Amino acid sequence: MFESLQDRLSHSLKTVTGQARLSEENIEDTLRQVRMALLEADVALSVVKDFVGKVREKALGMDVSQSLNPGQQFVKIVQDELQGMMGEANDALNLATKPPAVILMAGLQGAGKTTSVAKLAKYLKEKEKKSVSVVSVDVYRPAAIKQLETLAGEVGVRFFPSTTEQKPVAIARAAIDDARKQFVDVLLVDTAGRLTIDDAMMGEIVDLHRAIKPIETLFVVDAMTGQDAATTAKAFDEALDLTGVILTKADADTRGGAALSVRAITGKPIKFLGVGEKVDALEPFHPDRIASRILGMGDVLSLIEEAEQKLDRKKAEKLASKLKRGKGFDLEDFRDQLQQMKNMGGISSMLEKLPGMGNVAQMAEKANVENTVFVQMESIINSMTPRERRSPDIINGSRKRRITQGSGTQIQDLNRLLKQHKQMQKMMKKVGKKGGMAKLMRGMGGMMPPGGGGLPPGGFPR
Repeated sequence: MFESLQDRLSHSLKTVTGQARLSEENIEDTLRQVRMALLEADVALSVVKDFVGKVREKALGMDVSQSLNPGQQFVKIVQDELQGMMGEANDALNLATKPPAVILMAGLQGAGKTTSVAKLAKYLKEKEKKSVSVVSVDVYRPAAIKQLETLAGEVGVRFFPSTTEQKPVAIARAAIDDARKQFVDVLLVDTAGRLTIDDAMMGEIVDLHRAIKPIETLFVVDAMTGQDAATTAKAFDEALDLTGVILTKADADTRGGAALSVRAITGKPIKFLGVGEKVDALEPFHPDRIASRILGMGDVLSLIEEAEQKLDRKKAEKLASKLKRGKGFDLEDFRDQLQQMKNMGGISSMLEKLPGMGNVAQMAEKANVENTVFVQMESIINSMTPRERRSPDIINGSRKRRITQGSGTQIQDLNRLLKQHKQMQKMMKKVGKKGGMAKLMRGMGGMMPPGGGGLPPGGFPR
């Protein structure tokens, strides 16, 4: 996410980070590079001008050249302004109304609106503990109604049926009445999308908005469209008075223009990011964390939250108990850890949230590490017998030939896996002892080159 912008900004700010003294001249030179980085990220020109002006004013006004760490002070100003551009903090949904709280979802066709309805329904059900119902008023596309019905079943929320013969306002009113009778907390209304903004489309959705008076009106827009996302959001806001924005396909957006332009142009907060195709791939938008990630400082809070939500706590406790009893870390445990990492979005997803590891994450992604590591390693371990997984030391030459033939891999792939397992085994032994976690962290630090500038030796298969 935001890789191109992160690369350019990191390069621009590197020249001042280590400076013992800053002058007006090198501040201006750095701001020129920052300006180019933002424009190349497809951030709206008016937003870039405003941003650079504020950074310049603060940098010169605070006299960073006199501070103890002027370079770091300058980067802190850039971080604060990035955060301010996107909003100071996460803007949560307002559900404080007599149930059902109606949320109207608007957007252009192809932005991922129907999928976002399902993702938001799952989020509200699991994170906010709300009972949720969904309805489609897209009377132009029967496939859209069917898609929402399928997704509602997948995420386990109530689906209110509709047909193409009905009127959107009539469908929505019937769905609200049904939600009230069924004591549903939140009703999500999926509207029709169009390929472009047109008077007929706006007229229809304005009538719908006026009739059902939603407490939240969210605009769903594709992050890949850059500053165009902010322009279309502004057009919808003028018609509907939006309460927030959901940016979809943010995981594929290497530039970041939409995330940095939407709030500044519309004045409306980005409330969620769509970060993948799966129904659980929706994250609350935290401007402070995104600003930190863009500047290569990581996003440890999001990583911790993700771990709490996605890691199998029972498996983790079982492994911890096993290690405390002095039992070895076998290949079945190793496979479990690989699967847990997969649930967390893979190596690159985890690395990009760690401070200073953005470049490593990009290298891992470009090398397609998820496929080469997870698929290959799991395939090798699955080709072993239960006894071999529990006691890897018995794997001799003939066993190796059988395992590699069964997994479609080479002997060197198996040898690499066994070597990596040995390294993990040594680290896990430290965890089982008193003060083990501190020793483990030191051990892991030793696996990385100074400054975190590259991959651990032999870490990823070529």
